[in-house]
Amino acid sequence: MPSPNISDLSPSSFILASIPGLEAAHFWMAILLCSMYIVAVTGNCAVLFIVKTEPSLHAPMYFFLCMLAAIDLALSTSTVPRILSFYWFNTREISFGACLVQMFLIHTLSAIESTVLLAMAVDRYVAICHPLRHAAILTNAATVKIGLVAMARGVLFFLPLPLLLLPLPFCSSRLLSHAFCLHQDVMNLACANATPSVVYGLTAILLVMGLDAILICLSYILILKAVLRLASWKERLKVFSTCVAHICVVLAFYVPLIGLSVVHRFGKGLAPLVHIIMGNIYILVPSVLNPIIYGVRTKQIQRRILNLIHIYNN
Repeated sequence: MPSPNISDLSPSSFILASIPGLEAAHFWMAILLCSMYIVAVTGNCAVLFIVKTEPSLHAPMYFFLCMLAAIDLALSTSTVPRILSFYWFNTREISFGACLVQMFLIHTLSAIESTVLLAMAVDRYVAICHPLRHAAILTNAATVKIGLVAMARGVLFFLPLPLLLLPLPFCSSRLLSHAFCLHQDVMNLACANATPSVVYGLTAILLVMGLDAILICLSYILILKAVLRLASWKERLKVFSTCVAHICVVLAFYVPLIGLSVVHRFGKGLAPLVHIIMGNIYILVPSVLNPIIYGVRTKQIQRRILNLIHIYNN
């Protein structure tokens, strides 16, 4: 058999996906994505600023919210500018190294966000089921340690993904399914046995996002049991309403994640538009919705935003 040439062994670039027949609409899609990105950056920066400057918000739940805001800023900034460059300037190529770095950031930041969402679920469980022990268990120092563990967990679990792809030869067709790099997408372009990468990627996702989702559900089962033991429906609704924002944020994160995974696994025959839309939803929707959800549900944040608007108008 002829030996593979150097370009197959060391790919110089991948080609970002466009929507066949809708290239003329890229400009308007970029306008929409740019608007969402501006909302995401503005909203998450506002959350970070408000929590930092409002002493009454210096509590574990809001520190976790700051972690979410920082993760969403990093995730959207690591992908959206490159997508906009593609849509506006037709820069379809992304270098192999840049693709692996972007892939690592997307999966690692998603894993960190999943861990923080689990920590927030535990915070809600302790606050409702063991309110007298809440301050002793979830101290500021414990919150910082949880954040560091979340970072270490994400890096350690997902650093092997790009390392497993490095030695693989890639075929002449290097067209991705999205306008950014995901592990399962890049892996499908390898023209060699990628079983170790497939097995490890699936294992990492199950041990991080899958396990977190199960533990979040378990936390809410225990919360529901505690809430249902309260005497009146008014008390039950009041207590459970403290969890509504977190539940919405969990759904905003896991629903696009599951949807994108299903599209990759079972949607090979679907139109490219479906892959593009699901990918953009996965990248941007949680970053846009998270600050809005907590801004609507948290009175302290609402008051602080209104005060800032009032000061600006004067």
